[in-house]
Amino acid sequence: MSERLTALTEWLHDDLRLVDINITPVSGDASFRRYFRITGLDGASRVVMDAPPDHEDCRPFVQIAERLHHLGLHVPAIYAQDLQQGFLLLEDLGSVHYLDLLDEQRVERLYGDALAALAVVQACAPTDGLPVYDGKLLLQEMELFRHWLLQRHLGMTLTGSENQMLDGLFELLMKSALEQPRVFVLRDFHSRNLMVATSPTPGILDFQDAVAGPVTYDLVSLLKDCYISWSTDRVKGWASGYFQLAVQSGVLQQQQEAYFLRWFDLMGVQRHLKAAGIFARLHLRDGKPGYLGDIPRTLGYILQLEPAYPELEGLCRLIRKARAE
Repeated sequence: MSERLTALTEWLHDDLRLVDINITPVSGDASFRRYFRITGLDGASRVVMDAPPDHEDCRPFVQIAERLHHLGLHVPAIYAQDLQQGFLLLEDLGSVHYLDLLDEQRVERLYGDALAALAVVQACAPTDGLPVYDGKLLLQEMELFRHWLLQRHLGMTLTGSENQMLDGLFELLMKSALEQPRVFVLRDFHSRNLMVATSPTPGILDFQDAVAGPVTYDLVSLLKDCYISWSTDRVKGWASGYFQLAVQSGVLQQQQEAYFLRWFDLMGVQRHLKAAGIFARLHLRDGKPGYLGDIPRTLGYILQLEPAYPELEGLCRLIRKARAE
């Protein structure tokens, strides 16, 4: 038994007085956090988050969960916490993710629920105290694509003109993100973090990195998901429908419709560059190769935009070159 698991078991047994229980791994994620399911509690179950304090901080999770819970959103209830050790005892939202059920018959209902929840977040969740999704962070995230995917994973040596092209494009994408209305951004609002839970649904996970940032960020995370894709026309229709919902909710104004889809598309480019870099880093640094298979889909979203966005031509040419490596 690892040192962390020993400490976790002692916390459950000695501090919380939970005895005669079964502890089974649920999953890890793209961070250092791990999750375990606790059964044997008179038929109920709980989930324990193990977030090593040297790498993770549980306090944002606790604080954000409280904000979202007050809005009527379904985030895990927190039954016990030891912030010093990095342990949280949470409500079990089940094991059925959106990704497990998304198909032609269920996608409209599932996405309808998710978009309604997102509208509540953007219209009602206060952003005070949240880190700001500023230009520095946006640029740092895009640099993951250049460093971890192109240079480290693929071993590419970029030319001076290619580096100059990326510098200019990153600046363009950053400016597009910063000109958008600023709202509460969950940052990982996608099919692997949305649970088909008991009412209200969806159950929402992985929100501890929330920031105050661009209005289209969570929308593009959901509709241009790195783990499942839909037709371009369908995504555009969903995004346009959400725009009207956001107008009705007071998040956006009708006159912003002229800019909204461009904001949405370019926000997607920023996020997909970041995600592709993170997937490569997870493989190289953290020994998690399972995300490499999602890189073609993730970068494919960018290639789809080339006909409508001439400013992406150089990036798309570089992506095709990288695919050939």
